Amino acid sequence: MVKVKNPEEISKEITQGSYKKKRIFSITAHIDHGKTTASDYLMRRAGLMRPEDAGQLQMTDSDDEEQERGITIFTSVVLLAFNDPRKPDDPEPYIFQINDTPGHISFTGEVSRALRGSDGAIILVDALEGIMTQTETNIRLAVGEEYCKPVLFINKVDRLIAELKLSPKNTFSKVDAITKQINDIIKRVRPKGSDWGVDFAKNSVAIGSAKHGWGFTYEILLEKGLKPQDVFEKYSEGDIQWLRDTLPLDESLLRMVVDHLPDPVTASKYRIPHIWGGDLNSELGQALQKSDPNGPLYGMITKIFLDPKKNYQATLIGRIFSGTFDQTDTLYLIGSKTTSRVKRLGVMEITDILDIPKVPAGNLFALFGFICPSGETFMNVNNLPKEKEEQQKLPTFEKIQYACEPVVSRSIKSKDPHDIDKLAEVVSKWLKADPTATYRLDEESKEFILSGIDPLQIEILTKRINNQVEINIGEPIIVYREKILKKGPEYHCKSANTHNRLLLYVEPLDKATEKLIESGKINDLQDEKERAKILREEGGWDAKEARRIVDVFQGSLLVNGTTGLQRFDRVRGTIVNAFREWIGGCILAKEPATGIKAVFTDMVIHEDPRHTQYGQIAGMAFSSLSLSMLDAEPHLFEPIQKIDVKTPEGTEGPVSGVISKRRGRISNVIPEGEYVRVQGQIPASETIGIADEIRGATQGRAFFGYEFSGFEKVPASIEENLILEIRKRKGLPNELPSRKSWERFIYKRT
Repeated sequence: MVKVKNPEEISKEITQGSYKKKRIFSITAHIDHGKTTASDYLMRRAGLMRPEDAGQLQMTDSDDEEQERGITIFTSVVLLAFNDPRKPDDPEPYIFQINDTPGHISFTGEVSRALRGSDGAIILVDALEGIMTQTETNIRLAVGEEYCKPVLFINKVDRLIAELKLSPKNTFSKVDAITKQINDIIKRVRPKGSDWGVDFAKNSVAIGSAKHGWGFTYEILLEKGLKPQDVFEKYSEGDIQWLRDTLPLDESLLRMVVDHLPDPVTASKYRIPHIWGGDLNSELGQALQKSDPNGPLYGMITKIFLDPKKNYQATLIGRIFSGTFDQTDTLYLIGSKTTSRVKRLGVMEITDILDIPKVPAGNLFALFGFICPSGETFMNVNNLPKEKEEQQKLPTFEKIQYACEPVVSRSIKSKDPHDIDKLAEVVSKWLKADPTATYRLDEESKEFILSGIDPLQIEILTKRINNQVEINIGEPIIVYREKILKKGPEYHCKSANTHNRLLLYVEPLDKATEKLIESGKINDLQDEKERAKILREEGGWDAKEARRIVDVFQGSLLVNGTTGLQRFDRVRGTIVNAFREWIGGCILAKEPATGIKAVFTDMVIHEDPRHTQYGQIAGMAFSSLSLSMLDAEPHLFEPIQKIDVKTPEGTEGPVSGVISKRRGRISNVIPEGEYVRVQGQIPASETIGIADEIRGATQGRAFFGYEFSGFEKVPASIEENLILEIRKRKGLPNELPSRKSWERFIYKRT
């Protein structure tokens, strides 16, 4: 249990404090750049740990798995009341709500979700390693996707002084170079019209060492009458304690937050138009843009915390953007279209809820009582429109953008066959907490196929699942995509009982529509008129066709191209389920399809419901889809990772060789002082075991990371063998698919 030093003060500031004194922000960094160690000093300032433990305890890594592996896996939330020492006559403290986020690419979904609830971000960079892959990803997610204003902390400067023995001049040249690179990225992605950037001279850059607990901004140096050279002298004398006492790290970080990160009201003015798709001129729209505690209740669930020490019970964490959340409220979940009651309400302190009966807009909150998917929008059920049509039009917050897609799979199967339903429940719970992973049930083998960003994410998930249901776990498998390159012909197919007929063709989706689906602007839950408007205005669709979308699923569309079709409502759900099943495991190798537009132009539906059951309708749908796809140049596409290696000068050749021999492409070789950055792209399937090769080629002195880049067509030289290999693994016939599997369903007029 976390012992909070000042719960009454925090509760008072949450409910009554001035909005100008509130800050909600995330701390983000590449893995091992020192983010959680830096967070310890904020915990110390909050009174949550002893001064001597700061920098050692890594308190926000509270999970046993995090402590064992030495990495952050889950975002931790902590609240801190902070009096600004520059204003000794001001009795009202600032209230900081802080997200300590993971740095490993496997858990980048945690970063995205934390940023949605934040208004600002501390970007942390290792002075020795400099900007790495995840640093760039985090800046893009924070600044570009979520409009979180940044400040910069350059950590591990002690390594430049003590290990590399750099002079003050060279050390600050390195710091200046990192700052410039950070600004170059910020300028590329920052909101239009903003002048966001970081500047040491303006105190939005801090420099220091989380390991040794010191840091400074330009303002702090001036106040103390110090010069940077004084820091070097203290290192040469071995006087770390003087640095910690004179230049405490938490002071520089907290001042940057106060002076440069926005309060909730200021941030809402430009964030709400970006993250909420409703009418900005409505009563709700106005309340959201003002973060008005007296407006209608509207908020978002951004994180599900499943506590292993409490039998994985769910605590929901989120942000209130309008209104005041009362613990007696009944919530309406707009995406799920369900109501839920709250058993406990408050704010999060790492692993525990600090109970608060009412939480107003402009705050994070934590609740216990139900579970729903991360990313869910909620409102007070009392404000729910009476008309069903109006309920369908309720606006939600925009879909949270993730940096990666699930490209690695493992099969999981309950050891006890009677546990299959329990396993489904447990897996579903974990995937509500982490939507970057997906799963499907193989009806034949009764195995769940669990897919995630990389093997580590899957390993963590399966370990958690196994703690609740004993499972057998398969080896990691790369997940491919099946796509088409041209329009296929129309195929007229019949059901097995010959009483139903379907005329359908497939074609590739255009790039603009693919991006609209990928960004979440187009989805299966939205109002049809709103979806049609977006497709017309941003995708260039014909107005009539845009209104005829039947389903949106996994980057593909099903379109009704008929007119005056009878009895379609009776089989609509069946057609959608069949389309989704086909997309989920397509024809080449039962891999998921994407980027497909399927259009049916005629359908005959028997008047007797006994002849239109799922097996009949699905059979002819599978046949039409598969036959048209066979003639649409279907191919297998593989996931590609950007790879970024920072290696000592002179070892860039061997590193490039390792990447090239694994079908990788080198895009940049950039000298950076005593290091060289090798950047390129490599198939995800070729990254297995690459870490050991890179370590061997550089005597363990290289740093590297990955970022998901997208899918590319598998080279023709290996495609057929790869398809057959996957088919063999899945127990499919050892041959490429052909017409003979479905041609018996082709309808021939007599």
